Amino acid sequence: MPYPEEAQGFMVDGPETWTTFHKRSFALKPFGDYDVDVKVEACGICGSDIHTISGGWGKKDFPLCVGHEIVGTAIRVGPKVTLVKEGQRVGIGAQVYSCGECKQCKNDNETYCPVAMIDTYGSKWPDSGVISQGGYSSHVRAHEYWVFPIPDKLDSKIAAPLLCAGITAYSPLVRHGAGPGKKVGVVGMGGIGHLAIMFAKALGSETWAISRTRAKEADARKLGADGFIATSEDGWEKPHRFSFDLIVNCANSSKNFDLGKYLSMMDVHGRWVSVGLPEEEGQVIKAQNLIANGVLIGASHLGSRREMLEMLQLAADKGLATWVEEVEINEENLKEAVTRMKKGDVRYRFTLTGFDKAFGN
Repeated sequence: MPYPEEAQGFMVDGPETWTTFHKRSFALKPFGDYDVDVKVEACGICGSDIHTISGGWGKKDFPLCVGHEIVGTAIRVGPKVTLVKEGQRVGIGAQVYSCGECKQCKNDNETYCPVAMIDTYGSKWPDSGVISQGGYSSHVRAHEYWVFPIPDKLDSKIAAPLLCAGITAYSPLVRHGAGPGKKVGVVGMGGIGHLAIMFAKALGSETWAISRTRAKEADARKLGADGFIATSEDGWEKPHRFSFDLIVNCANSSKNFDLGKYLSMMDVHGRWVSVGLPEEEGQVIKAQNLIANGVLIGASHLGSRREMLEMLQLAADKGLATWVEEVEINEENLKEAVTRMKKGDVRYRFTLTGFDKAFGN
C-alpha cells in the first residue's frame, strides 16, 4: 500500500547484517491533527545510525530504517498545524514528538521530556504501536513542533547534518555561555566536533580544537579554530591549565582517554560537557580530579526548538557550511558509506541525496 498509509525506505534486518540494506515498505503511524508529512530530499548519516544498526547501543526493533538528519518538503499538514505550511522546505532531527505539557516541555527542555518522547526511528508510537522509521526513506511523519523551516540560504545537503550533529553541538555552547571573552575547547574533530568549532567561533568565543594528533589541524584552522592541541604530545595540557571556561567533548571513543589531564585545563567551575556517546564504558571519574578547580561535569541531549531555529538562522546569516560528502542513496552506496563511517573515513559528514531516483516522484 503506497503513501499516505505507508512509506518506502532502506531497512536493515539486524546487527548481524548491519551493512546490508533492503528497500521495503513500512507502515506510518495514523495521521493526526498536528502531524506533518515530509517528502525527503536529503538525509545525513549520523554516528547514531551506525551505533544503532550495528548493535553497539543495544537491542532495537528490527527491521529498521534509520536516519534523523532530514530535509524535504512538507507535502501534507494536519488541520490544526500552524507552525508549518504545505510546500515549505523543512527539516526533522532526532525526535518527532514529546508530550508538550510537562515542566520540561514548557521550559525549552522538550528533548528531555520524561512523559512521551518519540525518537525519529526505533520508538513505538503509544496509540498505534507502530515503530517510528527514519529518513533513509521516501517520507517521514512528525508532530509539527518537531518540523523546522529551513532558511533559504542553506543548501539542503549542507543543512541536513545540522538537524542532529549541528544542534547537538550548538545547544551546549549557548546553554553554557560560549561567546565573547570565553575560551572554548572542542574535543574530537568528527561530524559533531567540526560543527562545534564553527559554532563556537561564530558565537564569538576563543576556540580551540583538541585532537589526538595534528592530522586535522589545517582543517581546524579553516573551520575557524584559534588554536590546536594534540594530546599525543608530551605536556599538552600544561600551557592551558585553569584557562578553559567550557569544553565540549564530541569524541566517539574513550579509549586511552586521560580525563584528569583534560579537566586540569578547566578554569574554576568551568564546564566539561559530553555529547559524544562511545559504546565502551568510559572514564573513571575521581573526586581528586575535580576538586582542584571545582570543575563541573555534565552532558547534553540535542536542543530545543528555539535553539534549532536560532542555529539554522545563525548558519544562514554567517554562511556556515557543514563539510559534507554527497552520496546517492541506494543499497550499494549505503553499504559503503556506513562502513566508512564506522572507520571514521569521512571529513566530516555524509549526506544522502537522489531520493527521487530511489523512490520516484
